[in-house]
Amino acid sequence: MEITMHEIPVREVVAGYVDNAEEGCHGYGGRLNIRPAYQREFVYKREQREAVIDSIQKNFPLNVMYWVDSGDGTYELLDGQQRTVSICQYVHGGFLFNKRGFKNLTDDEKNSILDYKLMIYICSGGTDSEKLKWFKIVNIAGVELTAQENRNILYTGAWLTAAKKFFSKKDCAAQKNYQEYLKGKAIQQDFLETALKWIADRDKISLEEYMANHQHDTHCNELWIYFQNVFAWVKTTFPTYRKEMKGLAWGLMFNRYGKKFLDADFLESEIKRLMDDEEVTKNSGVYEYLLSGEEKHLSLRKFPQKIKRVVYERQNHKCAYCGNEFELKQMEADHITPWSEGGKTELANCQMLCKTCNRRKGNR
Repeated sequence: MEITMHEIPVREVVAGYVDNAEEGCHGYGGRLNIRPAYQREFVYKREQREAVIDSIQKNFPLNVMYWVDSGDGTYELLDGQQRTVSICQYVHGGFLFNKRGFKNLTDDEKNSILDYKLMIYICSGGTDSEKLKWFKIVNIAGVELTAQENRNILYTGAWLTAAKKFFSKKDCAAQKNYQEYLKGKAIQQDFLETALKWIADRDKISLEEYMANHQHDTHCNELWIYFQNVFAWVKTTFPTYRKEMKGLAWGLMFNRYGKKFLDADFLESEIKRLMDDEEVTKNSGVYEYLLSGEEKHLSLRKFPQKIKRVVYERQNHKCAYCGNEFELKQMEADHITPWSEGGKTELANCQMLCKTCNRRKGNR
């Protein structure tokens, strides 16, 4: 693998710049793929991209960029996408800097920017794995890659390119249709990672195994259809949307409970009842509780320390079950009448048990 240094003026890099879903993101007269499949989306904030233009206008040096020579007269941008896109956007009228767009500059100001030389290392030869390893190394000094971005490096290919169109692009299908149910951002690979975790759970394999198994597929139809089926089930089962539904592990629930017959009207009445119950401290857990029947998802209200102390003294420091004496820190507060049978978290319904007895009682 050979690496050589080049000075390439901005005017050549921004030539033929395009960035859209159909054509991808290209520059350098169409010969530079600015955003290969393994690259993150454009994530620079306003102040970051303005800092790039400010550096160029002042003729300050930008950090070195890295390209890969594909061997057919085209290149892939290995590192420096955020700076490259910032420059291209500005020159092509994408944003203002100091209240002026590129077209508002004088000719000498424009030429000063267009003649600015970018320092670019170009890698030629070498295997794909060597190039991707180089990509990981040169990115260590930049914004830290997320776990999913690192996976994208390892499993790049046609399947990943297709998956990113559905899950990773700004205004992608996952964002347009299901954003209210999902946490994170599409362009930071959060939606793609979520979908992969869910489908890998369905197949009882790791996320990495799923990506490896499908790396060389020409499409990602299985993943996208599965993802849509998850939310078709969610919307049928829980048709009334509430803010507590955002960010729940819907795919994992679908994998476990998606084949159960569920009465949506009954579930809706139970949701209202449980969300009005002062004993329930985690409303978002209501959904998985209704599917699994496991009270742990509700984070039921716990007895405050003051009540524990009163009952502990009332019981003469002894466990209500085994009768042995314990320190307060060795005991746990327990509902005499369980919450599921209408018991409340109040003094009259509290008993102190040693940890062993409480665990034994909980396992019955």
